[in-house]
Amino acid sequence: MHGANRSGRPFTGDHAGILLYQMLHKYGFASRDHSEAVDDGLTLVDCRITNAVKCFPPDNKPVGAEINTCNKFLANELQTLPKDSVVMALGGIAHRAVIKALGMRQAEFKFAHAALHDVEYFQLLDSYHCSRYNTNTRRLSEAMFDEIFATARELLDN
Repeated sequence: MHGANRSGRPFTGDHAGILLYQMLHKYGFASRDHSEAVDDGLTLVDCRITNAVKCFPPDNKPVGAEINTCNKFLANELQTLPKDSVVMALGGIAHRAVIKALGMRQAEFKFAHAALHDVEYFQLLDSYHCSRYNTNTRRLSEAMFDEIFATARELLDN
């Protein structure tokens, strides 16, 4: 068991969480800049972390059947968001799951890093996933991720 499987909180105990929680804290979405376990005292502010799938798929890569099975749960979560929220999709899988949960056409909402989409009653902000692979290959740099969070903060503050 490692990562969220061990800790009980998404992005906790894995490489992706290091950068994510640093940015959440920097932009006022988290009470501290790191996450250790579900009971470590970290609180989220004006922020919620969820996943496109509720299970822990092999190699942490959900397949279509898992995404389809869990999509109704994501749809229900999205319906609870306040008007004018910002949803940040970390990666193409998350982006496509949100569009599917809203019953919208994928072709009309293409995933791209830093793309902003007006959907339903909120805005969908895309980012490359903060995985070790993406950060090690520099597909996603810390500066790029910082810009995404700066955009999210600006959208919410305005």
